[in-house]
Amino acid sequence: MGDRFRLTCSSLQMLLALMILLITVTTSFVQSHDSMELVDDDEGWEMVGRKGNQFVLNGQPFYVNGFNTYWLMVLAADQSTRPKVSQLFQQASSVGLTVCRTWAFNDGQWRALQKSPGVYDEDVFKALDFVVSEAKKYKIRLILSLSNNWDAYGGKAQYVKWGKEAGLNLTSDDDFFSHPALRTYYKAHVKTVLNRVNTVTNVTYKEDPTIFAWELMNEPRCTSDPSGDKLQSWIQEMAVYVKSMDPKHLVEIGLEGFYGPSTPDKAQFNPNTYATQVGTDFIRNHMVLGVDFASVHMYADSWISQTITDAHVQFTKSWMESHIDDAEKYLGMPVVFTEFGVSVKDQGYNSTFRDNLYSTVYKTLLNSTKRGGSGAGSLMWQLFPEGTDYMDDGYAIVLSKSPSASNMISLHSTRIAIFNSLCSWKCKWGCKKKTALDTILYHDEL
Repeated sequence: MGDRFRLTCSSLQMLLALMILLITVTTSFVQSHDSMELVDDDEGWEMVGRKGNQFVLNGQPFYVNGFNTYWLMVLAADQSTRPKVSQLFQQASSVGLTVCRTWAFNDGQWRALQKSPGVYDEDVFKALDFVVSEAKKYKIRLILSLSNNWDAYGGKAQYVKWGKEAGLNLTSDDDFFSHPALRTYYKAHVKTVLNRVNTVTNVTYKEDPTIFAWELMNEPRCTSDPSGDKLQSWIQEMAVYVKSMDPKHLVEIGLEGFYGPSTPDKAQFNPNTYATQVGTDFIRNHMVLGVDFASVHMYADSWISQTITDAHVQFTKSWMESHIDDAEKYLGMPVVFTEFGVSVKDQGYNSTFRDNLYSTVYKTLLNSTKRGGSGAGSLMWQLFPEGTDYMDDGYAIVLSKSPSASNMISLHSTRIAIFNSLCSWKCKWGCKKKTALDTILYHDEL
């Protein structure tokens, strides 16, 4: 995209003036967003793509500041709770969040999307249609996860249960990854979702730019095969299958980021020794054809200790830096930290520690961003609107109740917007922005 540009005195003045204008516009947008009439406008609403280790949108880089709210489809299925979906997107948009990760599955459970293999509840599918259409109204893109490693919302255990009911000889939930019939069940679900025509927008999911990416599975693990071969085979088949049906959208696996047998020298970065034995292999898994970007989760309070210590922040920083480095050196792709957070249930928790953790995540990403590195964004776990506390797992942030977190998230969104805007000037990504830009990007007050 051209040579690295050099800032003259006059161009620096122009740059600062434009940045101030951008900040003013951003602040004005945030302040007026609550009363703004949103228009369902397709202009500029294009697919997000990938170029090397960067996401691209309309020829410009697209760095991500986003969030998780997994339950949107289920709440949208009930008219009494559907407004919470709109409320969430409005609040997320008001602090500049641009990507939401949520479930496009609910297998054999309460308000199931897929009641049995290939049998769907149309009302629940319409609820997912609503989620997708509502996200677009607020200019938020979606990572849609297609299955779960865990029992919540069905997951691989439900597929195995269906297989047993059909007379298959299955002995482990990990048979989900290897049995041909269960692979067929999963692929049928993928095909149904990707080819779904949205009843609100009349746009097929696989043609909708509102969808940022498809996620093969939330946190896949295959502990029955620590070598990683079984899960690797599944990823290879499913990534190509999704891409063959939808070459336009990005695809990611949904991994937590644990290092496996193929990179024993990296095991030192894992949070514990067990992490090397769960059948995942970060670098090997992400070298698979059809995978566009790497995913990593970060839960020091689950993996290391439930008692809050400074070691949690130190681990988070080194975990991020290691994976950003891998994405650059070995994978040549972006990496998104698709889940991170801290629970109020942890011993020693306080909001100051949470804010410090969030600040560490954001600053580590900015350090990558300013040099054109692979650190492409993060998704906090998780964002809730008011009145949904009964579903809180301890990690939820309600913006109106957490002003310090809200301000931090908004500030990071603005910094990301500045980067995305600056690079529209056809300068090379990672161009040296000099001291003035560093001051704006890292100073806590804008």
